[in-house]
Amino acid sequence: MPETTPGTPERHDDVRQREGTPATESPRRAARKAALAADRQAAERPGLEGPGDSAGARDEPGASGGAEGAAEDTGEGAGKNTKSGNPLLLWLKEIATVVVIAVVLSFLIKTFLFRAFYIPSESMVNTLDINDRIFINLLVPEPFALQRGDVVVFRDAQGWLPAAAQKPAGPFTWVQDGLEFVGLLPDDSEQHLVKRVVGLPGDRVSCCDASGRVSVNGVPLDESYVNPAEIPSPMSFDVVVPAGKVWVMGDNRNHSADSRLHQQVNGGFVNISDVEGKATVIAWPVNRWNVLDNHPDVFRNVPAGAAAGSDGK
Repeated sequence: MPETTPGTPERHDDVRQREGTPATESPRRAARKAALAADRQAAERPGLEGPGDSAGARDEPGASGGAEGAAEDTGEGAGKNTKSGNPLLLWLKEIATVVVIAVVLSFLIKTFLFRAFYIPSESMVNTLDINDRIFINLLVPEPFALQRGDVVVFRDAQGWLPAAAQKPAGPFTWVQDGLEFVGLLPDDSEQHLVKRVVGLPGDRVSCCDASGRVSVNGVPLDESYVNPAEIPSPMSFDVVVPAGKVWVMGDNRNHSADSRLHQQVNGGFVNISDVEGKATVIAWPVNRWNVLDNHPDVFRNVPAGAAAGSDGK
């Protein structure tokens, strides 16, 4: 037992503190600590209100960021799923789309603007050679009118050509017919003719003067487009072109069965309604690419015919 000094009380709390035993707290201090601990726990619990917080005002750190991250992850995953797939199928789909667009455009062009034709004969040499492929402008003769010197393709409505022999059907005939229909292949039905317009409605066309030239409305023509390899054989005629018709002749005069040789049918004239269009370019073969000219200088001095301005119907 330690000795004590008389009149001095023992300090048990000091002894407890020195020995590591906590001193007894006052009830008020203990209550304050308990309240602070409760506040900290409430503040640390997610979704619960802390002291002074209004309902719904507290946002959990990282909550919105997590939602955004989830949305972004979802979008990236969807993009990856869209891009993923069989590359061969994707390539075939793209090729099919291109082919369909090309066919539709070709059909529209062939129907409203241009059409391809094949040249099977020598009647237009040397402007057009055998096996040339040409494009014709379907906007002529309507809405744009024909002019003298135009090279035109027209239907054989007057029977100038012999009936075409029936071609034997092959395994791929339907493919050729389909490509011709949409305009990807030239028409080789051989029931069309190509000639040059020499006389318009109302024109008087005659042959020949002392130099063997053709005259239109009394003006002799120096036809620079006629095949220079041969001198045209003189063939007399004197006609006035009726309304709605034209007089046509081939550039290779000695080898062209044109209006001169068919006067017993429709007077040798071609109905403007049978004209498919005006030949504009040689598209094939490549070494013969050329824009076709109507040689306006040849007809520059020709006066208007008696029925000029007829609509040709």
